[in-house]
Amino acid sequence: MSEQFKHRSQHWYGKMDKDGFSHRSWMKNQGMPADAFDGRPVIGICNTWSEFTPCNAHFRTIADRVRRGVLEAGGLPLEFPVTSLGEINLRPTAMLFRNLAAMDVEESIRGNPMDGVVLLTGCDKTTPALVMGAASCDIPAIVVSGGPMLNGKYRGTDIGSGTSVWKFSEMVKSGEMSQDEFMDAEAGMSRSPGHCMTMGTASTMASMVEALGIALPHNAAIPAVDSRRNVNAQLSGRRIVDLVEEDIRISQILTKPAFENAIRTNGAIGGSTNAVIHLIAIARRLGVDLSLDDWDRLGRDVPTIVDLMPSGRFLMEDFYYAGGLPTVLRALGESGQLHKEVVTVNGKTIWENVKDAPNHNPEVIRSPENPLTASGGIAVLRGNLAPRGAVIKPSAASEHLMTHRGRAVVFEDIEDYKAQIEEPDLDIDETCVMVLKNCGPKGYPGMAEVGNMGLPPKVLKQGITDMVRISDARMSGTAYGTVVLHTAPEAAAGGPLALVQNGDMIELDVPNRRLHLDVSNEELERRRASWQTPKPPMSGGYQKLYFNTVNQADEGCDLDFLVGMRGAGIPRESH
Repeated sequence: MSEQFKHRSQHWYGKMDKDGFSHRSWMKNQGMPADAFDGRPVIGICNTWSEFTPCNAHFRTIADRVRRGVLEAGGLPLEFPVTSLGEINLRPTAMLFRNLAAMDVEESIRGNPMDGVVLLTGCDKTTPALVMGAASCDIPAIVVSGGPMLNGKYRGTDIGSGTSVWKFSEMVKSGEMSQDEFMDAEAGMSRSPGHCMTMGTASTMASMVEALGIALPHNAAIPAVDSRRNVNAQLSGRRIVDLVEEDIRISQILTKPAFENAIRTNGAIGGSTNAVIHLIAIARRLGVDLSLDDWDRLGRDVPTIVDLMPSGRFLMEDFYYAGGLPTVLRALGESGQLHKEVVTVNGKTIWENVKDAPNHNPEVIRSPENPLTASGGIAVLRGNLAPRGAVIKPSAASEHLMTHRGRAVVFEDIEDYKAQIEEPDLDIDETCVMVLKNCGPKGYPGMAEVGNMGLPPKVLKQGITDMVRISDARMSGTAYGTVVLHTAPEAAAGGPLALVQNGDMIELDVPNRRLHLDVSNEELERRRASWQTPKPPMSGGYQKLYFNTVNQADEGCDLDFLVGMRGAGIPRESH
């Protein structure tokens, strides 16, 4: 940057030539006074508001509160929209478009006169997409999450986003719940603005950015409708101005120790398996060496102490009023499982932020001596079925299935699964291993959340509620069960999963981190000779680009040409 200007935005607004004239004059048509361009920091408010994204539909208010904070601190707030990824409405899956949104964020930041950015995130993929885009620019940034919904209510009990949907759907299939009761539950689940109030991917990623230090304390858990959510937004608006003035960029916050803190936090909260992919993708944008092995190494000895659905009983509202994420981080620090020196966006170390955090409800946030699950971290499995790894979430799985050998029942794709699963003559029982192919990054495309395949009704009616399931798909962070996910390489990329046939024996050994297909190498090579590479889902457009360039799950499912940091250098003038 030129010595002439202190801030990046002055390369637009500080010039006294025709270009500066144009930039300032047209901005003044919004009623801005001349002194708005006097060199004060310009703060972009990156908004993912959309009525198609119900989790983020209250972001008009959040953005206004951020704006207030920026103005109070002497900055110029300018709001801009980016692609909004609604997990609930967007097909075939929001994950397909995470990288598109990240590209949108990156180019919007680089191309516009902003000195720092506030990232308004909430729904699952908006958090990693916005952080990935900002990371590739490496400018000062802070995350403001929209917060979870209030607890769902059904006939006097709390019900949770997603988790209860999967449960009730199975109960309808088994005859335990009527269709009318199912519809009644639907009306009571989503009672307020906000994202999933279970420890799904949205709440997990809100927790991850707080654990990474790129959001203010309590960002993760304040309910969307609690007044303190607006306070958090306003304080974040104030703080981003300081970050610009101090020239504290995102790469100075998101260091390897910060990522290690986040991984351990994920284990402690019983976080979503999706966080594995997202954190790896963010790290690779910054050039931080983060791998599946780090996830297994760091999470193996972390107990799950947050008793939330889908692993436990409570919901995010309960979590916040029990103390929220600072209480969890304090427990990790006292157990020697936190890099205490990591600096966060509020200028304090993470330990300074949490060392006095109280625990108001030890039922919701347990002690490490009384955990929900003794080993809560994500387990990474390898073997001839997953040479580059697969993951399982032990805290949401059944203990008796963690070591299991069973006969494969294979579904070639999600349509094959849907066509067969309710057939009364389907050759399957509770000892079998359900295998779903062609649902990975290339195969779906976008790696949809279909890995938690519902069990066949013939098994459910016997009172069986869990079976081993293996796929190259993801599952919702709100889901549960003994579900092996993210098998890499995926079937559509020619991974061994593509070669599994009905009747093959599969061995799952979570304690020893093994996933083995009991078929000889010779037989696998014979099968491979007849395997054909699938065609791109579209002949052109973004989906073809995605298919041709997406990395596998173990590398974060980013597009290969988006990996890395490209900075926010000053582009050429437009006229």
